[in-house]
Amino acid sequence: MFDKFKSRAEAVSAEVHRFSTKDEALMFIIDVLKKEGVSDSPRAYAVWADCPFLKGIDRAMLAGKVPGLTFEVTRETAAMSHVGISQMDWAIANTGTLAQDSTPFEQRLASSLSFIHIALVATDGLLADMPSLLTKINPKESSYIAMITGPSRTADIERVLTIGVHGPQRLIIVFVDELKG
Repeated sequence: MFDKFKSRAEAVSAEVHRFSTKDEALMFIIDVLKKEGVSDSPRAYAVWADCPFLKGIDRAMLAGKVPGLTFEVTRETAAMSHVGISQMDWAIANTGTLAQDSTPFEQRLASSLSFIHIALVATDGLLADMPSLLTKINPKESSYIAMITGPSRTADIERVLTIGVHGPQRLIIVFVDELKG
């Protein structure tokens, strides 16, 4: 199922990676943040929305390794960020789509206002199709479900495809096997 998701997501310009451990995934994320020039200056920040992935991670140490990385996700910090990191609840294999209960506004801000979105996914959150997802969502508990398929794109201006008009221009999806959804 992972290979099907990867194929579908890459077909719409997403980047897909898979790691066995949180440590491997974290090293990859730190490397991406450094390569992308995350720093303590406007438009170069990175915001990381609170999520299960961060459990047990020393956030102060991590922020010390990557100046400009903050875990305080506000409208202002997200709008001034180059990279936003959030954890998605599910991934749908047959469409390459990510899904998230985005009721907490920090999740929406981190995933939609930055130039690059790094989406973390527990590999056990990989589902076959939309009907499988619909069995997981409880409308009484989730007031805002976000679905993301590739980087932001539109072709409504003279039918010319434009990437990143209404959201991130780049989507990096990071599956983590040991992370539980």
